[in-house]
Amino acid sequence: MAREENRPITDLGTLKALAHPLRMQLYRGLCVARKATASQLADQVDEAVSLVSYHLRKLAEHGLIEEAGTQSADGRERWWQPSSDGVSIRDKDFRDAPERAAAHLAATRLFHEQRADMYRRYLDERPTWRPEWNAAAPDNESLLRLTAAELAELGEELLALAKKYDEKGRAADAAGDTEGRENVALHVYGFPFRN
Repeated sequence: MAREENRPITDLGTLKALAHPLRMQLYRGLCVARKATASQLADQVDEAVSLVSYHLRKLAEHGLIEEAGTQSADGRERWWQPSSDGVSIRDKDFRDAPERAAAHLAATRLFHEQRADMYRRYLDERPTWRPEWNAAAPDNESLLRLTAAELAELGEELLALAKKYDEKGRAADAAGDTEGRENVALHVYGFPFRN
C-alpha cells in the first residue's frame, strides 16, 4: 500500500492521540529519522523505553505510525516509521462541536509551544553552529494586507515551495550527497491581527 502524502486528521481521537507532548515529540523524531526503535527514540527524549513503547503503540493505534519491518539481522528490535509523509489538522474540521473546537485549540497551542521551544533551543545553541548556518537561517516578519482567500493561497504556495525543497534534499540524501546536510525546521505562521 502506498504511503499517504499528507494525512488529514479529522477525528477527535486521533487529534488527542497526537496532541500529547511526548507523543508529538516521538512523532516528530520519527519524521526526522524516518525509521527508529523505541530505544533510539527514548534516548532522544530522555524517557524510559517502556514509556516510549507505550506511546508509540498509542500512535500506531490511530494509524499515525506503523511498524517498519525488521531492520536488523537478529530481528529482535521493533522498528517504527510514520505512516504518511505528514499530517494536516485544519480548524474547519473541528468547528462542529465545542468539545472538538476546544481540543483543536489545545492541540494547536501544544504544537506551537513545541515549535517555539525548538527555535529557542536553536538560539541557545547558535554559537555552536558554523557561521554559514547562522547566516542562512531566515528570521523574517512580513506584515501584509490580504483577504482570507489570498492568505490561503499564500499558505498553499509556501507549502508547495517547502515540499519542493524537501524532495530535493531527500533525493540528494538518498543519492549519498549528505555532506553539509542538516535537519532543518521551517515554521510558517500566517494569521490576522488588529492594532
